[in-house]
Amino acid sequence: MESNNIENISGCFSHLPQEDIDFLNENKIQVSYLKGETIFKQGAFAPHVLFVNKGLALVYLQVGKSKQININIARQGDYMAFSSVFNKKTYQYSAVALSDSTFCMIEKEALKKVTMRNADFAMKMTAKNNLNESRYIDIIKNLSYKQMRGKLASAILYLSSEEFQNENIFQFLSRQNIADFASITVESTVKFLKEFENDELISLAGKEIIIKNQQGLKDLDLRG
Repeated sequence: MESNNIENISGCFSHLPQEDIDFLNENKIQVSYLKGETIFKQGAFAPHVLFVNKGLALVYLQVGKSKQININIARQGDYMAFSSVFNKKTYQYSAVALSDSTFCMIEKEALKKVTMRNADFAMKMTAKNNLNESRYIDIIKNLSYKQMRGKLASAILYLSSEEFQNENIFQFLSRQNIADFASITVESTVKFLKEFENDELISLAGKEIIIKNQQGLKDLDLRG
């Protein structure tokens, strides 16, 4: 972005009164992270809501000491840690930069004040963040009843969805990352990717996964 003023980073802010725009500009900073750097950690104090100005962030849940569940990938225009505005004092998940990235970090108390006195703004922010709901439901379904092939098909469909078409997303992901999206082992991920290729559902070219039969993957996803 050429400007890091709050009104220029998201359409959600564009119709706020000028005094609220000025207030948010006074209570935000812009921070850059290199690929692989931790942006915030699950359980840490959450003073900010983060807006992705540029780049990609991997959002994940740490379960125990060694288990990681990848939730989603935040890209330009997305918010992270919005739940901290009203009822969460700590980050509910972790985030790491998948690429060199820039974030606008808005003090949550400032954002809360602006949200409470601007109903239209509150509705836009809520609507934008509720888009994640269907993703969370998919994760619960995967963990609850799907077999490993169905879990992997679901992960590949998410990562190759329309929202990532311009991101070349697989170049940023290891096989372990993909395994953590599917909630299966990396060994099973490698095995089933090869099976999917043999079944002509996908083709593999280095780190790239190219969809050849989307309907076949959807059928696997639905069957679980």
